[in-house]
Amino acid sequence: MALKKSQTVIEINQKTLIVNCFGVAQEIDAMLNTCISKDFRQKLLDCLHGWERISPTREAYLNAARDLTAWRSDHHHPGLWALAPLMVTATIDDGMGHGLEVIEKLAEAAGVRIYSMGLLQSPESLIKACLELNPRFLGLTVLQFDSDDWVADIVRKLPSSTLLVAGGPAYQYDEDFARRTGTHMVVKNGAAFLRFLMNWNERLTDEKQRPA
Repeated sequence: MALKKSQTVIEINQKTLIVNCFGVAQEIDAMLNTCISKDFRQKLLDCLHGWERISPTREAYLNAARDLTAWRSDHHHPGLWALAPLMVTATIDDGMGHGLEVIEKLAEAAGVRIYSMGLLQSPESLIKACLELNPRFLGLTVLQFDSDDWVADIVRKLPSSTLLVAGGPAYQYDEDFARRTGTHMVVKNGAAFLRFLMNWNERLTDEKQRPA
């Protein structure tokens, strides 16, 4: 995502800052496109630590996402990145999409820009969208074991800069599903997904050093 019209990038004392219309400045790492904000990262860590003590429900994930989004809005904070990465989301065999909603809301809370394609999308439509939009991430939930050919076809035809970040029962109950389909990153729940976003290094994606 390009800078908003109300945002300006400036350099002061060898530091790069993004300044919004309210005069609030956030330091960014220009090489990694990350916003250096201890307060926001601490809020994310607080969520993760809480989820380690008590396994969260779907509603708990959505409530946490709402709280994080509200904090960012109140503090005029862009999230983990100065320039928000794009994530295309969809399901290919899941007609409910409950897990996908959690991923979308947590991603938005962290500062990811979401392009939601909805439920039961064909591999062809996903590939077409990714080739046109060139997102950093394609987020999928997969239910059925026999969807492996679809997932493998998607992976083969994705842009080189797009990571497939996926989860769902197919990965949970078939340990070989990720290897068989070439899935770049498997996240077993919302906590694992948020941890992935916090640790994601844009340069590794550019260099095609994708997570196993």
